[in-house]
Amino acid sequence: MALVNERARILENTCVGPNLYVMRLLSPTIATTLAPGQFVHMKIPGMEAHILRRPFSVYSCDRSARTLEILYQVVGFGSGHMRLLEPDVAACPAGLSTAECANLEAVELMGPVGRAWHPPADARRALLVGGGVGAAPLFMLAEQLVNAGVRTDVVLGAQTEDALSCRARYEALLAAAPTCDNAPRCATDDGSFGREGFCTSLVEEALAEAQAAGEPYDYLAVCGPEPLMKIVAAMAAEADVTCEVSLERRMACGIGACLSCVVDTVDGKQRACVDGPVFDAKKVIW
Repeated sequence: MALVNERARILENTCVGPNLYVMRLLSPTIATTLAPGQFVHMKIPGMEAHILRRPFSVYSCDRSARTLEILYQVVGFGSGHMRLLEPDVAACPAGLSTAECANLEAVELMGPVGRAWHPPADARRALLVGGGVGAAPLFMLAEQLVNAGVRTDVVLGAQTEDALSCRARYEALLAAAPTCDNAPRCATDDGSFGREGFCTSLVEEALAEAQAAGEPYDYLAVCGPEPLMKIVAAMAAEADVTCEVSLERRMACGIGACLSCVVDTVDGKQRACVDGPVFDAKKVIW
């Protein structure tokens, strides 16, 4: 699918956790062509002095409604500005004129960008591991696997219970799937929900339990902080499980021209924006 530049209307921009927001966009072309794991490159209105677009993984798509959602965390000026973008002029943030608010009703998206997740065609059991906001780029993959009848287990990790912003959706998805009999395994740094500490111990347990039961995983996908992905990739390699990772890099152009998002792999330097963001974990030089 060729890249599309599309003006997408903001339908919702909702706080879902500490400095965490979900933006729902009406994006008729991109939403109906995007595959799990691909992302969009956003030009943020009201930030004309900042000419570079921002890459955002897609959390979910509703093809019939022609909408997509992104989950983002407010960490700096750009994301701080994004949380002010309103779908309704009547809810104009203080200090902005009506004309300025009207310009905040839409964003410019380029997409779909990048390489999607590629689980094995014959996979029967999968383990998905999401750390922090890294849980969002895995959700469409979870839907795809569940709909294909693949037994899918999920491990989620975050700093606090409130930061497990994707947990409820995963719980609902797995609860409704006849092939899935477990709720997401969760860990929080402060112990406010699930196991206290990092979620890597839960991944280790899941791999061992599946092996002991004679039902080993055929596929593992992980997204989150790079140290987490490195550890989980090593666990998958030791268990001889096919593993993919979704890598985050600073991106300028989003089309593979600027080489600002290079990833070192056994096949040489590759670009996260077009050769990724999803990579075979065994090929990444950590």
